[in-house]
Amino acid sequence: MAEGNGTKESPWVLKTPPGTSEYTLYKDETRDPAVLVCQVGTTTLLYDLGCINDLHAMLKVHGDWMELGSADEQKEAKEGTVEAWGRSPDNPLGGWYGLKKGLRGRFGMYIPPLMEALGLAEVEHKPKGNRMRAI
Repeated sequence: MAEGNGTKESPWVLKTPPGTSEYTLYKDETRDPAVLVCQVGTTTLLYDLGCINDLHAMLKVHGDWMELGSADEQKEAKEGTVEAWGRSPDNPLGGWYGLKKGLRGRFGMYIPPLMEALGLAEVEHKPKGNRMRAI
């Protein structure tokens, strides 16, 4: 379980799937759309808050492990990965869950550990090639 409760005052403190970096996430429901604010060092990323329920629902339908495939916005996401789904015109949002232009990628790096902390998914923690599945 992650430290914190997901507020700005007490953000979730998480580690990337390989366990190499720590970062924080919290909900900001005052924004439209509501967002997850992801702080990685001095970099702030924003993800649509709906990604949690949408990703969980997609993984339930998928029914098996899915590779994370994290990639920066400027790089192509490997097909069939969580990252590719998080930017696909076929997802419920119809595109990027990342909301900050230039920093919309890395969905497959920062959202899966939150899903695990919330008890919605299992996430592998190997040096590379990690996968996740719904619980």
